[in-house]
Amino acid sequence: MGLDEAIRKPHERLSACLATEMAEVDKLIRTRMTSEYAPRIDEVAAHLVGAGGKRLRPLLTIAAARMCGYDGPYHVYLAATVEFIHTATLLHDDVVDESGQRRGRPTANRLWDNKSSVLVGDYLFARSFQLMVAPGNLQVLDILSNAAAVIAEGEVLQLTAARDLSTTEDIYLKVVRGKTAALFAAATEVGGVIAGMPEEQQRALHTYGDALGVSFQIVDDLLDVSGDTAKTGKNIGDDFRERKLTLPIIKTVAKAEGEERAFWARTIEKGDQREGDLEYALDLMARHGAIDDTRDEALAWANRAKEALTHLPEHEIRDMLHDLADYVVARIS
Repeated sequence: MGLDEAIRKPHERLSACLATEMAEVDKLIRTRMTSEYAPRIDEVAAHLVGAGGKRLRPLLTIAAARMCGYDGPYHVYLAATVEFIHTATLLHDDVVDESGQRRGRPTANRLWDNKSSVLVGDYLFARSFQLMVAPGNLQVLDILSNAAAVIAEGEVLQLTAARDLSTTEDIYLKVVRGKTAALFAAATEVGGVIAGMPEEQQRALHTYGDALGVSFQIVDDLLDVSGDTAKTGKNIGDDFRERKLTLPIIKTVAKAEGEERAFWARTIEKGDQREGDLEYALDLMARHGAIDDTRDEALAWANRAKEALTHLPEHEIRDMLHDLADYVVARIS
C-alpha cells in the first residue's frame, strides 16, 4: 500500500476499490430517479444527486457482496435500492424537522415546498421497491422492506419521545436503530444474501451494520457536547438548543434530582433556555460522568462491529470495513 493509500480515509479507500460498481450504482440511480410525466421529480432528484455525500450505505452493500465473492449484477440494484430508501427518508425528515439546510445547501422543502418533498420521497420509496424485486430473491425483499418499516417506526417513536424526560436509553436505542442502524444493517446483510452466504455469515453482516450505525449516531451525539467546532463544522450544544434528548443528556437526566431535574424540565420540556444554561448543562454532563459513559458505549458498539467481521471471509474489503469501524470512533477515542 502506498503512502497516499495508507492515509486515505477508510470510506475513501472503499470507494476507490469499488469505483466501477459504484459508477454503475450512480448511473442506475440517475436513470430511475427520472419521471416521464412529472418534471418536478426530475428537478428535486437532480438537486439531491447534486448534493453529493459519501454514498456510504450503497457502498456497504457493494462491499459486502464483493467480500463474499458475488460476481452477478444484482448487488448494483440492491445498492441503488438502499440509496433510494435513504434519500426518501431525508426528504421526509426535512419536512418533519422543518429543516432549511442539509450539507450546506437549501433543502428541497425550502426550494420547492413540503408537498413536493413528501411526494417525491414517496416516489423514491416506490422506485426502491421496484429495484429490490429485480433479483427475484424473497429474503432480500423481506430484509429491505422490513428496514423501510423500521425506519418509519423509528421516526414516529422519535416524534412521541421528543422532549419527554421520561425517555429511557432503551427508547433512545430503538430510535437510533430506526433512524440510522436499520438501513446500515440491511445494506450489509443483503450483500451477503445475494452472494449466497451461510446464515451465520448473513447474521454477522447484519450485526456489523447495526453496530456500526449505532456507534455512528452515538459519536454524533457526543461530538455535539465535546467536539471541536473547527473540525466538526457543528456548534457545540446545537442538540441542547434544539431540545433533543441525545444519549449524554438522557444519562444525565437519569441521575438528576431536585434543582437539576427542574433545570432539565425547564430547558428541554418547556424550552425556556437562558444565558448560561448550555454551560450548566455541559457541566452537569461532565459531573455525572455522562460524557465518559457515552464515549465508552460508542467504543463498545464499534468493537461489536469489528468482532462481527471475524466471522466473515478474509479479504482486503473486510480489513477496510474493520478500519471504517475504527474511523467512526476515531474522533472521540
